Amino acid sequence: MKILTSGERVVRCLLGQPIDRLPFGVGLGWCPWGETMERWRAESNNPNLDVARELGYEPGFALPALESGPFPHFVSEVLENTGDTVVSRDWRGITMRTYRGAQSMPEYLDYPVKVPADWEKLKEERYPLDTASLDRRVTQDWAAFRAQLLKSGEAVQVGTYPWGIFGTLRDLMGVEELLVAFYTEPDMVKEIMQHLTSLWLALWERVATEVKIEHIHIWEDMSGRQGSLISPAMIEEFMMPCYDRITTFAKTHGIPLISVDSDGDCQELVPLMMGHGVNVFFPFEVQAGNDIRTYRKTYPQLGIWGGLDKRVLALDFQAIDRELQKIPDMMKLGGRFLPQFDHLIPPDVPWGNFVYAANRVRELCHHNLSAS
Repeated sequence: MKILTSGERVVRCLLGQPIDRLPFGVGLGWCPWGETMERWRAESNNPNLDVARELGYEPGFALPALESGPFPHFVSEVLENTGDTVVSRDWRGITMRTYRGAQSMPEYLDYPVKVPADWEKLKEERYPLDTASLDRRVTQDWAAFRAQLLKSGEAVQVGTYPWGIFGTLRDLMGVEELLVAFYTEPDMVKEIMQHLTSLWLALWERVATEVKIEHIHIWEDMSGRQGSLISPAMIEEFMMPCYDRITTFAKTHGIPLISVDSDGDCQELVPLMMGHGVNVFFPFEVQAGNDIRTYRKTYPQLGIWGGLDKRVLALDFQAIDRELQKIPDMMKLGGRFLPQFDHLIPPDVPWGNFVYAANRVRELCHHNLSAS
């Protein structure tokens, strides 16, 4: 068959259509933590190391410039600096404490929304839906974007981290407060979800008038090792009406891919969300119990993106090779698979190990495996 553009290859791969070969280096699971990048620059003796360029990552999706969250942004500022810790507020309005030299997530201290009055004020000031406000959120130079697409061959994606029906509410309220609010303030939770959906659909409609959209992405991060943070019944009641609106938009505009990103065990989420139009999932964290070969056998119509255990990258080459056997296994089971490690690459991974793994994955991707 003809050689596909990078965008055609990724889209056709996830849809289970014939491809010339597997895409290589596409997705979050090929990116290092900041601390990892520092280590790799030192170990490679290259202070200007560009991992994507060095290893030959291929482009996949291009995202137009949209303001999908609070707009105008909150003022980012340092509130307290003790030397060992820094308390700051970011552009989303989240207050957090970070520890110098720590390779861990920040300690989250405060969020913009606690009660319905907070949301009403925030909605009026930073989430209005009038035409002028929506137009200001689209900051893309469309002529430049179309030129980029012609050069790169990428497909167009709308939606990205940190925007999701559940995920964004985590950032507005904090996860504990949100989980309680499903019981104490259900009307507020539903109203925020629907309002955010209206905002994103209005922005995506503006994109659709300029370019062809191939992919809608929804970031949720709503599972842990024990499974979903809320029950399937709650997902159906609170979230799926929003997903149905997104699916209707996708059908109206001929958008073939709707993906969801959630860490943790996704056994409850996958079938439920597939029933509402989602056809791609990632990253399938192995340490949470996800086995992509089992998912492939159970859900043959699902695009699977990820599922390679990042932890093996800190071990030896033999362990890496054993994990990468999943790639030919997945193709034999029917394809619809985009190889990627199951999250950002952590700091315990040596540069030499990662180069070895990337080269092996590239070899497997270039074996002209067919997803047909």
